[in-house]
Amino acid sequence: MTRRLLILNLVLLVALAAAVWRLRDDWIAARAREQGFLHQSVKPHAVPLVTPSKPAEPVAATSYAEIADKMLFTKDRNPTVVVEAAPPPPPKPMPPLPLLYGVMNLLNGTTAIMGEKVGAKHQGVRPGDQIGDFTLVAINKDEITLDWEGKPVTKKIDEMIDRTETPPAAAGSSAQRETASAPSKAPAGKSERAAEPAPGVDVGNRLKACQRGDVSPPGTVSGGYRKVVSTTPFGESCRWEPL
Repeated sequence: MTRRLLILNLVLLVALAAAVWRLRDDWIAARAREQGFLHQSVKPHAVPLVTPSKPAEPVAATSYAEIADKMLFTKDRNPTVVVEAAPPPPPKPMPPLPLLYGVMNLLNGTTAIMGEKVGAKHQGVRPGDQIGDFTLVAINKDEITLDWEGKPVTKKIDEMIDRTETPPAAAGSSAQRETASAPSKAPAGKSERAAEPAPGVDVGNRLKACQRGDVSPPGTVSGGYRKVVSTTPFGESCRWEPL
C-alpha cells in the first residue's frame, strides 16, 4: 500500500514538473513576441492631400417653405397669404334729376325747357348743354337722355314732365311753366289760369318759349317779340320770335 502511494506521488510530481516547464516555455515565447512587436520599426504612410470643401450657404427662410406647406400637425398653416383689402367706398348717390317743363321743336333743333330744381329759373337746354350736375345728351318726342358723371340716364318725357302748380321764382317777373310742343291741356275737371300774352324764357338763338296758358293767337306782338305757331312732325311748336 505504501509503495503504491509512493509511486502515485512520484507520477504526480513528474506531471507537475512537466506542466511548470511547459508554462515557463509559453511565457518565454510570449515575452519574445511582445518585445519583437514593441521594438519593430513602422514606416509612416504618405499623408493624402486635403481638398477644402465648399463653404456652406447661409440658411434662407424660403428653404423651409416645403416644411411649412406640408406640416401635418398644424391645420392653420396655409401658404396662401390673404391680404385683407379695405372695402371700397360706397358709390356716390345720384342727385335728383332736373325738372322738365316742356319740349320745343324749333327749326334749328329741339330745345328742352328745364329747371335745375324746384323754384329754379327755367332755361332752354339743348343737347350738349349742362343743367345742374347733368348734361343733356339727346331728346325726342318720347324720351330724354341725360348724363351724370359718365352714366347715361334715360327717362320717358311723360315721367320727366313736372306737373306741379308751384311757379318758379324769377327776378322781376312771374314766370310760368313752359309748354311742351303745344300748350298742354288741363286735366278734366280742372281749369287752367290764362297767362298774359308775353314771351317766356329764352331758349337760345334770340327765341323765347310760350308760357303755359297763353291762349293768344299767332301773330300777337308783345315786348318786341311776335308769337309764331308752326306745325312739325312732333306736333305744333309755339315760340316768340324777335321783330
